[in-house]
Amino acid sequence: MIDHISVAVRNLQKSAEFYDAVFDIIGMRRIAERPTTIGYGKRYPEFWLNARPKMSPVDPDTGMHICLRARSEELVSRFHETALSKGGENDGAPGTRSGEMTDYFGAFVKDPDGNKIEIVTFPAP
Repeated sequence: MIDHISVAVRNLQKSAEFYDAVFDIIGMRRIAERPTTIGYGKRYPEFWLNARPKMSPVDPDTGMHICLRARSEELVSRFHETALSKGGENDGAPGTRSGEMTDYFGAFVKDPDGNKIEIVTFPAP
């Protein structure tokens, strides 16, 4: 079981503005904040941003992929739309997709540093 994820970002404030907006949609909020790191979660920090100002831009083909879950298709679409309005990049518009085990509704974005984020929901059959 995964306890938390840490993501390196070049500009902590810019990334925090992005994640504040998109995480609010799925019920996550800032729980911990220090000069070089911010932790988000529902009850405890599950997702950390770590400032790495000298980091090179993320290679577009790194293979890193973080998937988050939403409660509905409408929230998936709002997450995607909000991400784009806050400096994210479209990497796959909201829609139905075939997964390994079942179909799902999802969308893909890249955060301001190029980290790949997927948001999904699994509609009832």
